[in-house]
Amino acid sequence: MIRIAIGEDHQSLIDGIALLIQDIAHIQLVCSATDGLELVEAVRKHQPDVIITDIRMPKMDGIQATEIIKKEFPKIAVIAFTMFDQQDAVQQMLDAGASGYILKNSSLQTLKNAIETVAEGTPFFDSQIDLSAFEEDHSATSKSGLLTKRQLEILRLIAQGKTSREIADELFIGVHTVDTHRKNMMRILELKGKGELLRYALDRKYDF
Repeated sequence: MIRIAIGEDHQSLIDGIALLIQDIAHIQLVCSATDGLELVEAVRKHQPDVIITDIRMPKMDGIQATEIIKKEFPKIAVIAFTMFDQQDAVQQMLDAGASGYILKNSSLQTLKNAIETVAEGTPFFDSQIDLSAFEEDHSATSKSGLLTKRQLEILRLIAQGKTSREIADELFIGVHTVDTHRKNMMRILELKGKGELLRYALDRKYDF
């Protein structure tokens, strides 16, 4: 049985998804929420296997909610369920920890496939998402040819001596997202800590 939660600010859409999946024996809706804060609390209480969440929600958006949930429950899989197919939206959700991304006009079969796939630990992307462009953007790089545009932005700000909180505020992303980028950059660049990352950033301050 795959236990799911839904975060969506339109109750009618929650009801629609619930209706669509009610005949799928191995998928069970255990909780739902109409804003990000409510979603986090519902997940803490019910601890589902998979979360389907909109990106834009009141009080707390799906990106922030995903960051918090993945930090507390790293094994829970998150699927972004949204109208936005822009690369920035995809990247922000992936950076927050989502492992799936589908559009709201997707078929029931796509939704079912997404739930089953991420529950098994495999990422799932809607066929309507232009992954080739996304991958090209992710490979747009620094001097070493390894860092994404977002990581370069963060690296520039690290070179300016800014903290993770200051970087998060300037780029309108979560602190956890910044820290995740730091860890990924250290792994990619084979650096052993924040000190080495800072030295790398300072050494290449004008090379980005």
